[in-house]
Amino acid sequence: MHLGNGIICPVTGIPMLAAAGIAAFYAYKNTKKNFSKDKIIPIVTLTAFVFALQMINFAIPLTGSSGHIIGGILLSAVLGPYAAFLAICAILTIQAVLFADGGLTALGCNIFNMGILSCFVAYPFLYKPFAEKNKYFLGSLTASVAALQFGAIAVVMESALSGSISFADVASFAALMQFIHFPIGITEGCFTGGIIIALKNMSNKNMLKIFGTVSLILVVFISKIASQMPDGLEWSLLKMSDSFILQTHSTFYNIAEFIQTKTAIFEHPSALTNAAGVVAVAFLMYFVCLSLNKKELIKINIDTEK
Repeated sequence: MHLGNGIICPVTGIPMLAAAGIAAFYAYKNTKKNFSKDKIIPIVTLTAFVFALQMINFAIPLTGSSGHIIGGILLSAVLGPYAAFLAICAILTIQAVLFADGGLTALGCNIFNMGILSCFVAYPFLYKPFAEKNKYFLGSLTASVAALQFGAIAVVMESALSGSISFADVASFAALMQFIHFPIGITEGCFTGGIIIALKNMSNKNMLKIFGTVSLILVVFISKIASQMPDGLEWSLLKMSDSFILQTHSTFYNIAEFIQTKTAIFEHPSALTNAAGVVAVAFLMYFVCLSLNKKELIKINIDTEK
């Protein structure tokens, strides 16, 4: 569901990037309120784990398409929605900057589609009511399916607002996106529910060992056998190729493409670059956590002086 540079125009991309920035600031301030040093390991480890999961595409039978885990509901359930949103922002930023997976012009849209809709809509309104009744699996399934469907509709509307597709073709594009993302949502929901239940009795120390190891196994070994078929968005775009108008003539697009040609040093993934990506996103979230923890350190120093 990673939108590229050629689909989103400045009229859509710039406001969505601004909205994503405001949401990130809001999430940062709320995460900082109750942040403590013991949360660093879970946040860094789960962020790296979800980054690794997003790199593994699984085939969708009988469609010629594939999908991957988004991870917004999983992160929200374990870390809370605010820290989860920061994690999604870090993941999508590293993917766009270092791997050219998702366009810089569409970064705000991608954060909205995979972050805001998962962490601030599907999680509180669909997952939490079930979780409060200890129905974690059902909550994960319901919220994951909804998050994918919400994101699919958002992609369609952003494409239409960008002029990439005419409003006459919106219904056809929406039908394709909804259809192909439904089985992806079911897969993610089942996986998420199983992980959340498993994490209930896992210590932070064990989480670091298990999920850190699994992350490296995913990107170094499992990625080699991951599906190479088009993902849900690419599959839908191919079906609508005759109706799409690429947005490649703006200065916004040219600047984004130029920047990505310089920064996307892992554009051609390998086991080594995949592992480097996991390390990069882990370090980024670690520095975010250090910033989040700074308030607590300052407060301790002030209390000591008193």
